[in-house]
Amino acid sequence: MPIITDPVGYWDHYAGGVANETPEEALQNAFGWTQYEGHGPGDELLGDPLATLELGSGRGNAVAALATKGIDATGIDISPAQAKNAQDRWGHLPGARNLQGNVLQFLADADEQWDAIYSIWGALWFTDPQLLLPAVHDRLTPGGKLVFSHAPAVPGSYGIQGMYGNGFNGRQVWIYRWAYEPSTWADLLHEHGFVDIHARIEPAPHPDNVGTLFVEARRER
Repeated sequence: MPIITDPVGYWDHYAGGVANETPEEALQNAFGWTQYEGHGPGDELLGDPLATLELGSGRGNAVAALATKGIDATGIDISPAQAKNAQDRWGHLPGARNLQGNVLQFLADADEQWDAIYSIWGALWFTDPQLLLPAVHDRLTPGGKLVFSHAPAVPGSYGIQGMYGNGFNGRQVWIYRWAYEPSTWADLLHEHGFVDIHARIEPAPHPDNVGTLFVEARRER
């Protein structure tokens, strides 16, 4: 049984859901680390990078927002439709690159390194961390930073988990994601050579709502 039945098709269907937002609004709200609009930190989590890489860049808004600050900003997404939409919308910005491809293959083939690699509810959630974390580590500059966010694990439900892309009454298209407590993420990162690890759950605006997992770590200098 394949891990993902149709990864491109699974993510391509999200490309049709682009919000009707102006470029100004898209840039202003680009760093939606949490699932609650206007809640949570911004791009300051990345530090002061000269070059960044987003894994699972979707519409490319975060890439564009960084490029407008003079940062060499690259994004990669497995969906051709998402990558094309991002490039069509933001390709005119100097320093903004929106690429299509598999993140593991891209990192394996890359010659360059980045000062910050990040994922906003993206590839860090949907790729085996035993494969992805060492690949990310190798492509960070010394002292470079990894930052990612996604939903926290359901208590008592950890590791690899499946989800259907079309609900329970559609075509059989599924994908796996990896869910861990912050302490487990910290252990995994330490295992793969990261330092200065800070993994936590950011509370939601309402205390009864689901929070957001945040993880920050660095490659040793």
